[in-house]
Order: sequence, then C-alpha cells, then structure tokens
Amino acid sequence: MNKIETKNLNLYYGTFHALKGISMSVKANTVTALIGPSGCGKSTYLRLFNRMNDLIPGVKIDGDVLLDEKDIYNSKGLRIDELRKKVGMVFQKPNPFPKSIFENVAYGLRVNGMNHPSFVEERVETSLRQAALWEEVKDKLKKSAFALSGGQQQRLCIARALAIEPSVLLMDDPASALHPISTATIEHLIYELKNKYTIIIVTHNMQQAGRVSDKTAFFYLGDLIEFNDTHIIFTNPSDPKTQSYVTGRFG
Repeated sequence: MNKIETKNLNLYYGTFHALKGISMSVKANTVTALIGPSGCGKSTYLRLFNRMNDLIPGVKIDGDVLLDEKDIYNSKGLRIDELRKKVGMVFQKPNPFPKSIFENVAYGLRVNGMNHPSFVEERVETSLRQAALWEEVKDKLKKSAFALSGGQQQRLCIARALAIEPSVLLMDDPASALHPISTATIEHLIYELKNKYTIIIVTHNMQQAGRVSDKTAFFYLGDLIEFNDTHIIFTNPSDPKTQSYVTGRFG
C-alpha cells in the first residue's frame, strides 16, 4: 500500500507555479530522497504532507495529496493538529526549545494532553533511544537543550518529533548544518528508523541521497523530472537532466 501519494498536484505562490502536476507515490517503511537545485520545489513538496504551506499567504493547491489513501486537503472533518501528530517534521537547522532536554521531548505529549508522569517518562526515554541520544543525555535530562552540540540538538529534535509516535517523518536537509561525524550519525539513524517510519528527506548532498534512500525523486523548476530506485537514478537515469545533475554538471 502507498503511505503517501500525490496525483496531478499543482501548487501556486500567488501567480508563481511552484509545483507542476506532480504525481508520485511512496511506500510505507521506505526512505525517499528529494534532490534538485535550490528553488526547484523540493521543500515545498515536503511541506505538503503536514500542511505547513498553509501558513504562507497566497498559496493555492489543486490535485490530490493522500496519506493512508485519505485526501488531507479535501477530507471532511480532517483536523490539522491530528494530521501533524501523524506527520513529524525535522528542519534544516536544529531548533530546540529554550527548555530542558526532557521537556523538549515531552513538549508534544503535553500539548496533546498526555501528562501522566510515568507515560511521559517512558515516551521521552523511548524517543531518545530511537534518536540514538539516550546514553549521551540520560544523566542530564534537566539541563538546557542548548548545552548540547549541534549534532546532539538535531537528534533531540528528531526525538521530539518521534515522541508523539507519527507514522511519517519529514526531514528538510537535516544534516546540512552538521559536521561529518554528526552527519554520519544522522544517516545511520535514518536507516534504522525506516523500520518503523516512512521517511521523506530533502538533501543537497548527492552522496547522502545515495547512502540513505531507497527511492530518489529529482525535481527541476517545479517539475518532477524522474522518480525511481535510488541506484537507478544515480547509475542509469532515463532523463538527460537527471544525468547532468547527479554528475555535477549543474546545480
């Protein structure tokens, strides 16, 4: 079954046609990389699935955006807060809250009315373990999240997204601000997390896309040029534009 799907999806910022007739489906428990030059529509496409584009004035959408075969823009009675519980988001730069490590992870639980102490403690520990951070922070949960390194802060943000048990995790270039060791840790984490989550990642790093993803989608000027198994995109793409981009001739 397709976990996520778009059918003939068009998105406009005012009169600017940012996404042009995008049809694409993502299977559950896979990692899909979105690649392409800056400004080509990758992050805009990513933000469709938790409706973050709704926050931008003048946005207009037509076509279908499906999560678990339900249209998340046109279904009656759909609540955006419920949708965002199912679809977690990790941004390009670590953005911990000015709270303790523990309260950063607990935040989403508390906002959603889950305050029972033993439940919150269990979810915080489980999420930090899933984000490969528990062993590093278990003795300093009351310390400020800002005391962590950049790589640790990004894993904390991943733990925060996982705490409310989404089924989809969106990652917008999550390692671009990190040094190589932290990047390798995040990549390993992505590989582990796909056992439980469906992951879509925007990346400008071709090697990273090759290492972490099962499928790769190449966007260019708002068009989906090619979508296929990652090894095919990088070794035998069908479109000359894809070939030029993945071999570094432009972008």
